[in-house]
Amino acid sequence: MLDPLRTVSKTGEVTDQERPSPPRRERRRKTWGAQRNPGQRLAFDAAAGLLLGACLSAWAVSIVAAYRERGQPAPPSAPGAARPANLPDRPPSLAGTVGASLTDPRANSTAYLDDAAMRALVQDLRGESGKLKAVIRAPNADLADEADPTLSATFEGTSGQEVTSSKLAAPADPGIYKLAVQLGKISKPVEDLRVITMVPFAQKKNDRIGLYYLGSWPYESGGKPRSASYANPSGFIEVTRENKGTAVSEHFKLGDFLTKDQYDVWPKYLLLEPKLLDKLELTVAELEKEGHRVDHVFVMSGFRTPRYNKGGGNTGGRASLSRHMYGDASDVYVDNDRDGQPDDLNGDGKVDTRDAKVFADAAEKVEREYPALVGGIGIYKACCGHGPFTHIDTRGYRARWYGEGAG
Repeated sequence: MLDPLRTVSKTGEVTDQERPSPPRRERRRKTWGAQRNPGQRLAFDAAAGLLLGACLSAWAVSIVAAYRERGQPAPPSAPGAARPANLPDRPPSLAGTVGASLTDPRANSTAYLDDAAMRALVQDLRGESGKLKAVIRAPNADLADEADPTLSATFEGTSGQEVTSSKLAAPADPGIYKLAVQLGKISKPVEDLRVITMVPFAQKKNDRIGLYYLGSWPYESGGKPRSASYANPSGFIEVTRENKGTAVSEHFKLGDFLTKDQYDVWPKYLLLEPKLLDKLELTVAELEKEGHRVDHVFVMSGFRTPRYNKGGGNTGGRASLSRHMYGDASDVYVDNDRDGQPDDLNGDGKVDTRDAKVFADAAEKVEREYPALVGGIGIYKACCGHGPFTHIDTRGYRARWYGEGAG
């Protein structure tokens, strides 16, 4: 384009002329790609794409895990959000808990072993009821079914000795320990929970351990058990005068389940199945839900050694394969006033088998809701110096009866 140029002639007239526009300065800036060959540029683009894809994938997985931890459906656009309805919920994981903290505006930037993560880690240790206070394991056995390999543990014994483990596993030496969970240099104690390492069954010699007589289990000398639940025990809890008051759940302690014999012999040895504790606690919760006050549950009979089951106390009504010998059975009744006798649960002014049935009916409801705790429920009438009571066990299959005697 030409720009007009105004000039004055010799006669004084003003005229317009056109002049050429000055040439534009050539731009010499060049892009990055023009300085390199196409092969280099392609390699850079590919590497950048892979890095971006990895970041997006990690972000999406953390969000999906966070939503699952909170019990909310993941966004439809999130990878892995769709999940068949008939599959069980996945147990909480440390990665999921951390992911939840990343999407929670209230969380701080270092919430890698915070209270929420700790609750997720010990949730299964407290059972279905959430009221267990003891984890009972063989030496060196994992504390959780799927222990996170990034976690370790520190244990403190009753005498103050400290034991460390490179993973979440019970100490090698039998005893009762406090637990602290570690992630790197971060350590958090698990309050109100004890880890109990059992004495191996192999330490039983000549039907006893030390001075405490146990006897022989039904298939110890040979034969095939009817099921795995009737096999020889894997080990025993060592109970002393000092630790017998250790709480194993909200309403029960170790000493509640001891065989009622050899009173002056210590230590004693005990079998106690955590599923039984869970079933008892859930039954108590059901009774309270129905309006019954439950401050104290008396264990009339818990673990019975084979020696005692065969010939100790009143043997009427005892089975040769009694579940009491396996630590997953108990004869119980509500005794809020702690007078040693059952309470009037149904409020009819008297204590009889109808009160025991109230306890049994509550246990029945628990079994329907928690099939993994299925077992025996028996109702016994007053006999031989004791009042009516309810037998509850977790043998693994359903059994119901009315009985007399010791249960």
